[in-house]
Amino acid sequence: MNRFCKFGKLQAIKGEGKTLLDILLKASEELQTEETCFCYIVGMSQEEPDGVYVYEVWEDKAAHENSLKLEPVKELIQEAMPILDFSKSTNYPDLTIYGGKANF
Repeated sequence: MNRFCKFGKLQAIKGEGKTLLDILLKASEELQTEETCFCYIVGMSQEEPDGVYVYEVWEDKAAHENSLKLEPVKELIQEAMPILDFSKSTNYPDLTIYGGKANF
């Protein structure tokens, strides 16, 4: 059951955390019907009002890369770009998921 996982923090410019959160929540809605996306979780820390964490689990790396080519996802990426602070965003290493549980 090895799965591809992306985890990271996207940092919005000061005061735009809620806007970024809303964009990423829209992305999670767009991915609801993607059969190769097993998990797309968006969260925030109360201590970092402009940082948004994203945890994704995909069938494989190609599935993740293909999701970035979907028109609705591309539009949301373009919407987010002006409010991202790349100097404070953090990407952790790609992970291989070997098991676990998630229910919502």
